[in-house]
Amino acid sequence: MAVKAGEPVNTVKNPVASETMPGSIQVVEFVLGNEHFAIDLFDVKEVVEYTTITKLPNVPSYVRGIIDLRGEITMIIDLKHRLNITEGSAAPVESSRIIVLDDRIARSKTGILVDDVTSVSTFERDQVDYTSTSVSQNESSIIGIIKRSVRVKDKEVNELIIWIDIRQLLGNIDASV
Repeated sequence: MAVKAGEPVNTVKNPVASETMPGSIQVVEFVLGNEHFAIDLFDVKEVVEYTTITKLPNVPSYVRGIIDLRGEITMIIDLKHRLNITEGSAAPVESSRIIVLDDRIARSKTGILVDDVTSVSTFERDQVDYTSTSVSQNESSIIGIIKRSVRVKDKEVNELIIWIDIRQLLGNIDASV
């Protein structure tokens, strides 16, 4: 299921679903450089197409700037820069997407710039490896690594998706802005 830019992402929690599927997680998957990442679906308000970003003076380098999103000023965080991902995307920046975050998780209206948004997915908790986060002691915003089996040329391989805690990451950003 592809997420189309400009479409709101359903972020209404269903208490019945939570009770019947306690072992599952729902995430929005996206690409930064050559790697796949995910954040909790309920932290996302919508996905929008790239638009011109106005740069701000005297802000950390990962704060790309601000945009006017339907009359509301929205701060844009360059997630690739914030996570020190050096591989570039072959696609032009104009084909990037902005994931607008839920208003409850940041002090101000915030969006994160990503190379592409690929899907909204549900995984079982047993597909998440929480021990691999200890590899990155400096980056406490990594929740775990989601493993998904995919078929590539008649062979089953595990695709790895880095699941990040955007709330933790934004907490670090809010403290430095």
